[in-house]
Amino acid sequence: MSDVSGGGTVASGAGKTFLGHPRGLFVLFFTEMWERFSYYGMRALLVLYLTKHFLFERDAAYGLYGAYTTLVFIGPVIGGVLADRYLGQRKAVVLGAVLLVLGHLGMAIEGSPVAEGGSPDPTVMNIFYLSLALIIVGVGFLKANISTIVGELYPKTDARRDGAFTIFYVGINLGAFLGALISGYLGETFGWAYGFGAAGFGMLAGLVVFLWGKPALRGAGEPRNPALLKSSVLGPLNREHLIWAGTLVAVLIVWQLVRSQGTVNIVLLAAMTVTYLYIVYRAVVNLTPQQRNRIIVALILITTNVLFWGLFEQAGSSLNIFTDENVNRNLLGWEVPASMFQSINAFYIMALGPVFAGLWVWLGKKGWEPSAPLKFALGLMQLGLGFLVLVWGSAAGDLTPVIFIFLIYLLHTTGELCLSPVGLSAMTRLSVTSMVGLMMGAWFLASGAGNAVAALIAQATAAGGEGGEAASAAQVLSVYSKVGWISIGVGVAFAALSPILTKFMHLDTLEDDDNPGTVDTGGAIKPGGDTGKTLG
Repeated sequence: MSDVSGGGTVASGAGKTFLGHPRGLFVLFFTEMWERFSYYGMRALLVLYLTKHFLFERDAAYGLYGAYTTLVFIGPVIGGVLADRYLGQRKAVVLGAVLLVLGHLGMAIEGSPVAEGGSPDPTVMNIFYLSLALIIVGVGFLKANISTIVGELYPKTDARRDGAFTIFYVGINLGAFLGALISGYLGETFGWAYGFGAAGFGMLAGLVVFLWGKPALRGAGEPRNPALLKSSVLGPLNREHLIWAGTLVAVLIVWQLVRSQGTVNIVLLAAMTVTYLYIVYRAVVNLTPQQRNRIIVALILITTNVLFWGLFEQAGSSLNIFTDENVNRNLLGWEVPASMFQSINAFYIMALGPVFAGLWVWLGKKGWEPSAPLKFALGLMQLGLGFLVLVWGSAAGDLTPVIFIFLIYLLHTTGELCLSPVGLSAMTRLSVTSMVGLMMGAWFLASGAGNAVAALIAQATAAGGEGGEAASAAQVLSVYSKVGWISIGVGVAFAALSPILTKFMHLDTLEDDDNPGTVDTGGAIKPGGDTGKTLG
């Protein structure tokens, strides 16, 4: 049953279930499925849209793509903190979904194609940048908080947690799979507006599902202190009104910011520095030694995200262009649009996610399950191997056989399944309740740093390509070879350190309530305690 304490509500593992899990898990499953449909549908087209419709130089297109995807992952830090302290995760998700619907539908306003040597229509470009800003801020409110609600449905020691996050992760990839296929096909075949428009209607469906399924969440994600949220701050305006107003201001700021890759990277560095210092400060001042050690391990895992996603996110930029220009895409007599190949990763996750979830359970019963740090190491090694397989497969002739695109996505997906769902679960497990939104935001912030690194790597693949497509392909493969070996090397080093990191996780003393104590007025944890909430 649910237990309300300290102004917050957390759902326990009790109550009506479906397939052994709370029904709320499947509401979140379908909401995030449609959100990912919209995001990955747009992502599959963005670089191609910039280079073919607006005729951006490849380097500039990679820079804008990197600025966009970086800002997408900075937002969850702010959205997570606002949800933790004021809004609650459910209201934050609704606000984010509304912004996403508007942003994705705005992307469907494409304007006329740019002629060779011409310039894009300034009005159309401003609508384009505004649409990106709405999507960025919307993801900031939705992404970290919907994952937090998943964790809130289960006690911390519930054996179903990793399985639940894996089910959630497989489910949202159904949206990614369909988004890349449908939006990619429509955009490249019938016109960009059709692809982006399909993404917008997908997000609208996600919002409807979430509003309809609110009762199944059984109080999870509600504001910690509703009275504080509704209390007047500035005349008739309360904190919730100010958050809405601040959101509109944030959209206008991001509208300008997304145009400058360098400025975004400076903001990212500042945001990461402040976030890490704040987390360390709270851990040192407010947590017990064991809780503090868990936070330190979580920060190390978070940092690993930078390298992993810096390499993995070539899929939407340099690998997308490489597939378009240098791969034999003829399947059964049909030349498949390059953007549709981005659905392969999601397909593999749906196929292999249940296998990995069952594998972890089976290994756990035998006492052989790898620790979270060791799973991260395995993920990095498979990621690097994927790049090397593509490099080896491309040495045969002018066009790379399409089988090697399927192989790089396969190895990247198995690596992702060793790292991403495990990392989401680890953030909610290793964190204390009053910091879980902040930690989830930091997790996605590091993913943003990975996207900034991804843009720099993609731009390196575009350097020195003046000699034509052959020279360009050679440069791409040279960069991929280097980063592949680096990823394998870091993975091996991380595997060697995993026993030490596992020891500092103190899993033998982890409790459902993290030794509940008192909560200060700012929501910080007093020494020896977590929060006033209890689980189950």
